[in-house]
Amino acid sequence: MKRVFSYLFPFRYRMAAGFLIKVLGTVAELLLPVVLTHILKTVVASEDITQVLLWGTLMLVFAIIACAFNIIANRMAATVGQRFSEALRRDLFYRTLTLDTRQTDAFTIPSLESRITTDTYHVHNFVMMIQRMGVRAPILLLGGVVITLLMDATLALVMIAVMPIIFITVYALSRLGVRLYGRVQTSVDGLVRILREDYGGMRVIKALSKENHEKERFEIANQQLSKNEQTASFIMSGTHPVMTLLMNCGIAAVTALAAIRVAKNSSDAETVVAFMQYFTLISMALMAVSRMFVMFSKCSASARRISEVLAAPYEILPDAEGENGKTDDFITVENLTFSYAGRKNDLENINISLPYGVSFGIIGGTGSGKSTLIKLLLRFYDATEGEIFFRGKSIRSYTREEIAPFVGVAHQKDFLYADTVFENVCFGRDLTKDDVEAALRIAQAADFVHALPEGLDTRLSTGGTNLSGGQRQRLLIARAVAGIPPLLILDDASSALDYKTDAALRAALRELGDAMTTITVAQRVSSVMSCDKILVLDDGRAVGYGTHAELMENCPIYREISDSQMGGALFE
Repeated sequence: MKRVFSYLFPFRYRMAAGFLIKVLGTVAELLLPVVLTHILKTVVASEDITQVLLWGTLMLVFAIIACAFNIIANRMAATVGQRFSEALRRDLFYRTLTLDTRQTDAFTIPSLESRITTDTYHVHNFVMMIQRMGVRAPILLLGGVVITLLMDATLALVMIAVMPIIFITVYALSRLGVRLYGRVQTSVDGLVRILREDYGGMRVIKALSKENHEKERFEIANQQLSKNEQTASFIMSGTHPVMTLLMNCGIAAVTALAAIRVAKNSSDAETVVAFMQYFTLISMALMAVSRMFVMFSKCSASARRISEVLAAPYEILPDAEGENGKTDDFITVENLTFSYAGRKNDLENINISLPYGVSFGIIGGTGSGKSTLIKLLLRFYDATEGEIFFRGKSIRSYTREEIAPFVGVAHQKDFLYADTVFENVCFGRDLTKDDVEAALRIAQAADFVHALPEGLDTRLSTGGTNLSGGQRQRLLIARAVAGIPPLLILDDASSALDYKTDAALRAALRELGDAMTTITVAQRVSSVMSCDKILVLDDGRAVGYGTHAELMENCPIYREISDSQMGGALFE
């Protein structure tokens, strides 16, 4: 909570001004029954029309002040709430982008999505409520109690006797509500995860006619969310009826006692009228307090989840004392071992040496560790054992931001966003139209892009769904090669390309010569056979390392892969 509400600090002066205006408006509202009592007791009895008009005008002035000041304060509160939530969402979004990969895996993408949407919404609502009612309700409550005590202490004490019961009830329910709404948000995470999976795999679901299966899977998560929401709402919804019951009991007791006191001339009707007005104001204030407790329960659960992300430590940090490499190679991998979970090695004892300008292939079956090795080369994770040297220094001495300018990466399932072809290839970099055109030619995408209705200015749909799979992959490759980065990594990025296009792509990359070091991750021999060196992985271990000819001679697994692809991949 403290970390989240620290975002209100820059708005402290505006909030203070808003609170002051709200106090003045609330005090004016509190004085209305006092003026009314004076009019009924004194002014009316005097039969002086001037006095009636004067005090009536004063009541009107107080009513206008109360209305105007509340409107001004509420608008100021809305501005603070909007800017507060904007700053919170901005930092939360940036932190989700900069989380280390292990942290992203731990939080999960659906959970991060709900934290930046639903959770920030709950916090925003509470900030708005506390500014609008957090000052007004206590003043109405305390001010009303004080004034009623001065007017008729006996009647006031009857009313006050009910309040401790109300506060204890509301406090107990709010404590329980924090836990209940935490469960609700966890259920929201599960629902969002299924939505992401189903929307991302919509075509597969339709192709296999599994709509009913996914409907059932969604229904399970939906019912769990509904159950948790129902439990939370059922318990927290009891706050208002319980308060209403207690307040009505208090009103009944006060009314009965007031009637007795008026009959005995211990009080008067005018005082009772004003007293009942204050009792109404106090009731409204207590209702507002109960709503704030309910919203606090949601806010507290959401703020805790937001703080977990904002407070997550940066684990992949640069090590200034990282050792230097023993060679001048672009990339050197020495005795690399890595495990995701710490139980089984996903990569074990990998050794690689990549001079500048070479082409390097990585091949292996599904789950052999190809993509894991790429993640380590990009420093998404740090090695469990061993070392990676990048441009002569330990990769641990670099931040990811320092590595990024040297690397262009295209993964098999990268994303395209709803913007023009040009912006998707540029991706926020300072590239010229000539740079983009050159990248499209290398990626074998120039022809189909120029055939689009508006060429480079053609707007893509979200995810590039208005393109074919091969066209999307060629745009992703164009993005990676744009600007000719020193290191190009193609992580199974040509899987949707036909053999002819794949061959043309590899020929275009070879024409770049020493300008670019290329790492190609693939399951097709044809994609790596022309590389200077090829690494063969099997279950996280290097089972072959050399040229295509050398591996065909001395690596049975590589030879088996090659033989199984003889129907076009080898003799292309």
